[in-house]
Amino acid sequence: MADRALRGSGLGAKSFEDEAGIEFAARQEIGFDCVRGHQFSVTFAAEADLPTLWDCPRCGSQAKRSDGVEAEVKETKPARTHWDMLLERRSISELEELLAERLDLLRAGEVGPPHLARGRRSA
Repeated sequence: MADRALRGSGLGAKSFEDEAGIEFAARQEIGFDCVRGHQFSVTFAAEADLPTLWDCPRCGSQAKRSDGVEAEVKETKPARTHWDMLLERRSISELEELLAERLDLLRAGEVGPPHLARGRRSA
């Protein structure tokens, strides 16, 4: 068993195969410029979607691509409020009619807390 051991190398530390006959995947190198003046490049696969921003390996700030490609600005929808969703279901006249009905019920004491009912006094 001892005669088979490889001396002077850690297990899994080095590969003893050469790179002859190995064809690497197509790659492309993209340069980035940091806002603090650092310049670096990152290697990507040829078919990869290339980012427009990358974190600088020296300072961690956002770096833009050196070739000037900017990110596409996506249109954002305005936030829908509760009022907007309500108007999708009912018209203003329907809402006014519902409000009048509910106010009549509230004033008559049929809905709501008992201490708000007119004409009735709680003991």
